[in-house]
Amino acid sequence: MTQKIMSFLETQGMNLLRGLLVLAIGLFLAHWIVKLIEKRQDKWRIEPTFRGFLANLIKWALYIVVILTTVNALGVPMTAVITLAASAGAAISLAMQGALGNLVGGVILLALRPIRVGEYVKIGDQEGTVKSIGAFYTDLCTPDNRHINLPNGSITNTAIVNYTREGTRRLDVTFSVAYDSDLDLVQRTLMDMTLKNELLLPDPAPAVKLNEYADSSLKFVVRIWCKTADYWTIYFDLMDRGKRALDAAGVSIPYPQMDVHVKQD
Repeated sequence: MTQKIMSFLETQGMNLLRGLLVLAIGLFLAHWIVKLIEKRQDKWRIEPTFRGFLANLIKWALYIVVILTTVNALGVPMTAVITLAASAGAAISLAMQGALGNLVGGVILLALRPIRVGEYVKIGDQEGTVKSIGAFYTDLCTPDNRHINLPNGSITNTAIVNYTREGTRRLDVTFSVAYDSDLDLVQRTLMDMTLKNELLLPDPAPAVKLNEYADSSLKFVVRIWCKTADYWTIYFDLMDRGKRALDAAGVSIPYPQMDVHVKQD
């Protein structure tokens, strides 16, 4: 047994040593290049949406080159390496259909651009700000700083709501008042309250309309347009100012109620 080991080391020892050396140096260089790319991404004249995807592709391409070079350094002929890689590629593609679907999904996202880095979107039941679009996964950051990694393949098959693409949004805030309220007074009170907010956009003009006859109240909607970044600031401000303004005007906001009539024989 010892003689066989010594014979193997004499014939293949240099190839083995060369392969290990190539693997170590290759992994070190690949890791260094990936880190260098990550540090210099901000200086690339490339759209941020494409940067993460390109960085991932470069990383995986480097690792594949290192593996192929290592195998060749072990003394395996390159033709055999290519044949083996082709055969392995077919087997791996069958075993990794999900990963390949995510890769194709990433390409589709970059080509069609339904979402971009920095945009606030809703994808299925998840929503947040797009932080990066990688080769296989897209990273969303929720308003409470949770990171959600969504497979690219599932994103391309899901309805996407993009809240920031246009830069402006319409905001609807509903207020309920009693049925015996003075309609003109309610509209005037809500409009005066709305116009005090300096963040709303003058065009299209704000509107206050009777929107619904509910079971126990009339529902008025305050409809304005604003910049996307100001959406929640204005929403909370209108909710607070609206209640105070209606109270000051003497307009009652009813509780849900039900009238029960009892009939006796």
